Amino acid sequence: MIMPYGRLFVYGTLKKGEPNHHWLRPQNGFAKFVDNGTTVKKYPLIIATKYNIPFLIDAPGQGYKVFGEVYEIDEKMLHNIDSLEDHPHFYVRRLEDIYINESINQCWTYFLPKIKPEMLNKEMFEWYSSSGPHNLVYCERYKREPNYNYKNEIMPE
Repeated sequence: MIMPYGRLFVYGTLKKGEPNHHWLRPQNGFAKFVDNGTTVKKYPLIIATKYNIPFLIDAPGQGYKVFGEVYEIDEKMLHNIDSLEDHPHFYVRRLEDIYINESINQCWTYFLPKIKPEMLNKEMFEWYSSSGPHNLVYCERYKREPNYNYKNEIMPE
């Protein structure tokens, strides 16, 4: 029997119907959809880099209460998602208060802690979809230039 490790809040390409949802498949560990959720605090959710990657910026009070999905996960899944998100070197993961059906739950959430200040001038979103009205379609990793470091576009020097 798989023992749940905790809950994971996903707001970007890991959601159902999005390009990285396949990371939540059983071969990466246990992940069971719980419900939709929303951050209790407002945060900037932006789309940046030439690859149109969604980022949740660790700047509470700015932006919107962000919509996403909540999954029950095990430690193996959390480890694999940490690898995808390059935690703790790029994104940082922490427990965040998330509304699920009007009750507050603590869920693991990935934030971008360090950004160039001008990133906060970008359009901010309440929800993300790669095929949304913003026309900023996410570029999957296998389609990216191998020697291009997109992190330089958003990280301070």
